[in-house]
Amino acid sequence: MYVIGIDVGGTNTDATLIFDSKVVAMAKTPTNHQDLFNSTKNALEKVLEHYEGDAPIKLHLSTTLSTNAIVEGTGMPTKVVAIPGPGVNLESLSFSFEISELSGYVDHRGREVAPLNSGEVESLKDKLSSEREQALAVVGKFSQRNPSQEKQLAEELYEWHKGIISCGHRLSGQANFPRRITTAYLNASVTKQQQEFATMWERLQKEISVPIEEILILKADGGTMSLNDSQERPIETILSGPAASIMGVQALSDCQDDNFVIVDIGGTTTDLAVVVDKQVLFEREGANISGYKTLVPALLTRSVGLGGDSTINMSNDGELIIGPQRAGTPACLGGNYLTPTDAAVALDLTDYGSRTKAKQALMERAKEYGLKWDELAKEIVATFTRQLANAVENLYNELESVPLYTIWEIVKPPKIRPTTVVGLGAPAEAFIPSLANKLNLKWEILPYFGGANAIGAAAAQATIGITLHGDTELARVTIPEMGYEDTISKALFFDLEKARDLAILKTKQFAKEQGYPSQGEIYILEEESFRMVRGFHTVGQTHLVRTQLRPEAVKIEGTS
Repeated sequence: MYVIGIDVGGTNTDATLIFDSKVVAMAKTPTNHQDLFNSTKNALEKVLEHYEGDAPIKLHLSTTLSTNAIVEGTGMPTKVVAIPGPGVNLESLSFSFEISELSGYVDHRGREVAPLNSGEVESLKDKLSSEREQALAVVGKFSQRNPSQEKQLAEELYEWHKGIISCGHRLSGQANFPRRITTAYLNASVTKQQQEFATMWERLQKEISVPIEEILILKADGGTMSLNDSQERPIETILSGPAASIMGVQALSDCQDDNFVIVDIGGTTTDLAVVVDKQVLFEREGANISGYKTLVPALLTRSVGLGGDSTINMSNDGELIIGPQRAGTPACLGGNYLTPTDAAVALDLTDYGSRTKAKQALMERAKEYGLKWDELAKEIVATFTRQLANAVENLYNELESVPLYTIWEIVKPPKIRPTTVVGLGAPAEAFIPSLANKLNLKWEILPYFGGANAIGAAAAQATIGITLHGDTELARVTIPEMGYEDTISKALFFDLEKARDLAILKTKQFAKEQGYPSQGEIYILEEESFRMVRGFHTVGQTHLVRTQLRPEAVKIEGTS
């Protein structure tokens, strides 16, 4: 089976063609953020030049489409219809988007206490239909326990609203109402763009002369989802770029240490991730993007405005400052800008482009600063290393300031400091050794480091998760992601262990239904159990179990 991985980065789009865990070809093209489809298609066509035979191909895409739409504010105009119930003041939460509140209430155990007000629902038609084209997000406070009011409201809105409607319970089973509102809002806003993107790829799949059997999209948690699923839940595709680099490490790294830091140096930014006790850390509550706090499951990453193509300036105090903006194409590649890449090329730290052009750009800038070209080059590399080392230190300081029980992947309190730097990205060989030396750590540069993100995208495996809620007094169990609700038989004996077993069983079932492999390792993200007491007597228990197939990557042979 052939697999093609494509990673759309801020500067370049990388592609790789893999056959039986071996890299057949790699390609790099400039990213055109105004035309991501053709930009990605160009990278695809380059690696397909090396495709032989008629074996089917799987295509794995790591795309910045949803991320860019959120960061740049170019998504579809979206309004939220919320059912908050009593005791919630949404205005005090200062959302940056419009919310229409309706009466009705489902309590924390999933019982309908007050029905929707039909008159209020009818009045939404005049209030929300003024704009020609807009999306709607429908969110109830405890819809993850009982989605009936969300479903009813969506059905009534569809009678006159022909556009996109996102329901909060389909996106997360967690109880954080503000984050679920934000997640549904963002999902609705980017759905149309993702649908158009998917349609283009479906058309290409039919038109292209090679047999592309399946197209998968990389998610923020390092797993993949189908093209169809990405149209319903495009919000899950945010931050897939950093996830691709982590999957690249899993596919290519030989590091056997328990703790290490992943450093992916791109042209525009550097992405950092943390491995503790041989497991990649996850965001506790969900991904944060452009100031929006979501419930999207995501690997824990931090992005720094520091890359091979970053700007180089000098402060009034005579100190160099690199980034956070991208300058443009480096001089060594025929561009008009002096960049950290030029400094590395001129000092023979990497073989990339023209050393003569890099030295010439350094000479011109060095005159302004009263330095020799090699003095300036060494100072640029030293400054880049120092800023990157500070970013790594800041990340670990942040983690150490959080109680260990709030970091999902840590089940016991081990030391979290790294012993090794694992690096990838085109400038990795120039800066990773000096970074490791600065941090007094060992280092490893991945094979195929310049396009390891694309390999990570190709090697990523499907993953899926559920949230199970059980209430023994009501004898009811629900799984919002599956739209599942059932009666608990012998509720008196339904304890946390039985809830966990049922959650694992349903995770496998859900994976199979969605066409994902169900034999992968299932791990528990979160579980809790509470006794309900009334009149000094225990009347029942509530159980919550969140599970997920662990994101994994196929090992790729790493001879570069």
